[in-house]
Order: sequence, then C-alpha cells, then structure tokens
Amino acid sequence: MTAAEAVGTLPWSTGVQATFDELGTPLRSTTFVVVDLETTGGSPAAGARITEVGAVKVRGGVRVAEFHSLVDPGCEVPPFIAVLTGITSAMLLGAPRIASVLPAFLDWCGRDAVLVAHNAPFDVGFLKAAAQEEGLEWPGFRVVDTARLARALVTRDETPDCRLSSLARFFGASTTPNHRALDDARATVDVLHGILERLGGIGVHSVEELATYSSRVTPAQRRKRHLADRLPSAPGVYVFRDSGGRALYVGTSRDVRSRVRSYFTASEPRRRMREMVRLADRVDAVVCATPLEAEVRELRLIAELQPRYNRRSRQQERLVWLKLTAEAFPRLSLVRQVREDGGTYLGPFRSRASAEQARDALHEAFPLRQCTGALSPRRLRAACALKEMGRCGAPCDGSEGVDAYAVHAAAAREAALGDVRTLVARLEARTARLAAAERFEEAAAVRDRLSAAVRGAARLQRVSALTGCPELVAARPRTGGGWDLAVVRHGRLVGSAAVPPRVPPRPHVEALLATAERVEPGVGPLPACTLEEVERVLAWLEQPGTRLVELEGTWASPAHGAGSQRERLAAVEAARTTSWAGAA
Repeated sequence: MTAAEAVGTLPWSTGVQATFDELGTPLRSTTFVVVDLETTGGSPAAGARITEVGAVKVRGGVRVAEFHSLVDPGCEVPPFIAVLTGITSAMLLGAPRIASVLPAFLDWCGRDAVLVAHNAPFDVGFLKAAAQEEGLEWPGFRVVDTARLARALVTRDETPDCRLSSLARFFGASTTPNHRALDDARATVDVLHGILERLGGIGVHSVEELATYSSRVTPAQRRKRHLADRLPSAPGVYVFRDSGGRALYVGTSRDVRSRVRSYFTASEPRRRMREMVRLADRVDAVVCATPLEAEVRELRLIAELQPRYNRRSRQQERLVWLKLTAEAFPRLSLVRQVREDGGTYLGPFRSRASAEQARDALHEAFPLRQCTGALSPRRLRAACALKEMGRCGAPCDGSEGVDAYAVHAAAAREAALGDVRTLVARLEARTARLAAAERFEEAAAVRDRLSAAVRGAARLQRVSALTGCPELVAARPRTGGGWDLAVVRHGRLVGSAAVPPRVPPRPHVEALLATAERVEPGVGPLPACTLEEVERVLAWLEQPGTRLVELEGTWASPAHGAGSQRERLAAVEAARTTSWAGAA
C-alpha cells in the first residue's frame, strides 16, 4: 500500500465529521460592536490618550444598544484637537478615567462580539494600548475595518475617497460624522450595512469571509468555496486535486476547513497558487491527532504524490552527500545516495555548491588525495602538483604508505562524526594568516568553506543521534490541557495520539506502542525516513516543555561535536557583520 492509499487508515488517525457549525459564522447572527474614539493625538506610543468612547451594538441589521463616555486623559487637550472635535479640557473635568471606562466597555461588548471601526488599526491600537497600560487582558476580538473593505468595493467614480464623511454621504447614512465618537460610530454602522449589502451580492455571508475579503479574489475563485464545506475544522492535511484526480497541492493546517476556504475567499499574492485554485476540482482531507502528525503526513504525501504546485516536491532528490570512500587510500567524493559500502558520509547538503565547499575545507585541513579512481600500493603512478605544494602526501607514487595515510583519513572521519576541533583550528589559523597578509577575499572564502563543513557535520551528528535510537516516546503539553504523544523509531514518526485533559496518559502510551508502525531500518544516517521528517521531529522534541517518556538506545551528541562550533562561528560572523555595518 502506498502512502497516498494509506492516508487516513493508520491506527493513529481519527476521523471527524463536519457539522453545521463549521460552515462559518453567519453575518446575520453576528453581534457587531461598531466603535469610534476621540483622542489627544495620533499615537498612544507618542503619549496620546483617549478622550471619548462611542459604540453601537448591532445584530441582524438592527441597533440593539449604545455605549458612550467622555474620558479624562490626565493631560491637556491640544488646541487643534479641541478645534477639530469640540472636546476641550474643561469638558473633561470630572469625567471618569480610562481605568474605569475600559473595563465597562469591554464587559458591555461581550466576548463573542466582532469589533468594527473605520480605520480600525487606529481605534483598536488605542484600546489595546490602554488595556496593556491598565493591566487588562485584551479579549482577542475579531476586527473588521470598514475603510479597508470600502477601498476594495467602492470605486473612484462613486466617491472620491474612502473617508468616513464621504462614505456616509454615498451610503445615505442617517447620521453625519462630526468627529464625536458616538455620532461617528452611528455613521459607521450605516457604512457597514451598505458594505455588507454589496458583499452579500457576491457571496460573502460569514465573518470569516468578511475578514479576509479582497477585490482581487475573482468571482470564479469565490464560487469554488463550497469545496471546503465538508472539510473538518481540525488539524490535518489537505490535498487539492484536479478534475482527473491528480494531486495539485498538499498543505497542512491546525484548522483544515478554515485554511482551505481562505484559498477561495482571501487574496493570494502567489501567481502559481491562483493558477492551482483555478484548476482545483475537489479537496481531500486527512484529520490528524496532533499538529506534528499533520506536518509529517504532509511531507510524505508530497514525496509520494509529487504535486506540481509544491515547490518541495523534488527537494529530496537534490540532497548531496560528501563521502569518504572505503579504500586503501580513501578520498572525498560527492554522491546522491548513501550505500552500505563502508564509506563515511557527511551531510546531507541541500546544494552541490555547499557540499563542494565542505569538501574543499576538509582538503585544506587534511592532506587527503584529490585524484579520482582506485589507488593501491601495487598500482603506483606519478604524483600531481599537490605533492609539491604540501597539500598531499602522494600515496600515488609511494611517498606515503597505507598506515601513514590512514592517519589523515581517520582525522577527516573524526571531524565528520565527532570532534571538529582540529578542522576548525587549522582553518581558522589559515584564515588569520590570510587576513594578516591583507588577503581578505581569500580569508573570507576559507571561512565560508569552514562554515559549510561545520554545518554539514552538525546536521549529520544531530540527525544521527536520533536515527540511531530504535525507539523513543515523548509527550508535549497541549494548549488547554492534555498531552500530544509521539512514538519515533530510527527518526521516523510511527505513532501519534492526543490525550485529553485530566486523563492518565500511560494507557494511551501503551496503546500507541502496541499499534505503532514497525520499522526495518536501512543504511546510513537516514535509515528510515527523509531528512525533512527527521528535522520536523527534532524541532518538535526540542521545544520547551516536551518530555522524554521512554528511550531505547542513546540519544546524545558528541562532546566536542560540530553543533557548538556552528553556534560559535555563527556568533563570530554576526559580530563581524555588525562591525562592518557600523563602520560603513
């Protein structure tokens, strides 16, 4: 059975049936709180404060309540603000402070309300800043900006600009905006209703569609949003397919239905994705127990299906390994596959250029032969120029025997698998000599080669530490309680489950171990899965809060391995870049 055929059938998958609640929040049943503020200036960061709050609560096109209060800002109102709004410092004497107005306003709004404002970043920005200053938790309201929607819907022929006063006239608002909070909020209500009427005619009927609406979404694209209607609102993987059933694109999300629907209702700047949506005929989904399972399934499906619109489809095929051959006189070779041939492999590298830099670094640090072809003590030939340069002991003409040459090969092998200090010390010394001679370009080239070699060794050592473990069980706390469980064998995710809050996890661990996929490891540092999968699993394991439950084998990195050297070299390079930027 292929990975594509097995989707959704593994024992660690759970099916979820969609409900009517997953079809989005209907606009007709949504409570909107249309708010407007007056302030002493343009930015809370610059010291401006709120002087007036006005809001109107509407539902189903009906105004159900209003909120209004002046606010003592604790400072003088600038004269130009007083002229603009009519609010003077004298008017605010005796008004409540924001410390009492804001909690009352948030309580009046309710937790499920959708905030609406004209130029919402301004009003919401002031409210959030005030909440932070007063130590209040911001409820995380969904926000709708009528100015943004108007710019997408109203043409220049209809109104010269999208200011509130212009839109109020265009939509025939019953209240004229006058830079007072409640009147401006009342005018914004009429503008909102005019916008919603227009959007309803082109198929926007939910809050989710309203929040992501863009005029760049074509009617044909929007008509396809029904493809998401039966998808689950749960973590998982989705596959776009064309009319012939061929996979176009594979993605993952914590909410599959919401993410897929956004392809048909939100602006998509990537041209290739707009083309993909145009070709899509159906969308399949696989619900996953945990976000980690969804990420891994995505990688496997991309590798299996080779969808044309996933740029990662052929990434695995581009990986390059640096191999120290198993010969009497080993040499370094760039290869695409790891074989069970006794060789030592460094990497993998994501490009041939990086692998070549690492190879050159090892050649500079250790006098390994650079000639190609088999070489033995009984088949000698003339030495090349590297002998005269002191870059090779010339085993080709018998100048260096098998035992003497083996010392160099062992040092290169140790740099790849364990201790990189010799490699780093030799190349840093060479970099220093070149810099002292003012040969800065050559010094930079040596430094780049060293970085490539250290990164390759660090990747190899980090990956091998996990793939060498026959079995590992880990748990990570879930938001809201409970645990995400993962079983990993030789670096491959073979089982995943979610434990609900207040439920003992041990029975779930035992059940997961009993049903997890069995793994027969292959050869090399990646014996059971791809590099990307191992790196995803490692990233999950290394997150703060993840706990190791069970471990078979040893999961450890070399004491003097490449990981610490990689971080040190990166810090040195960052400091050098900063100093250069300062000098410039």
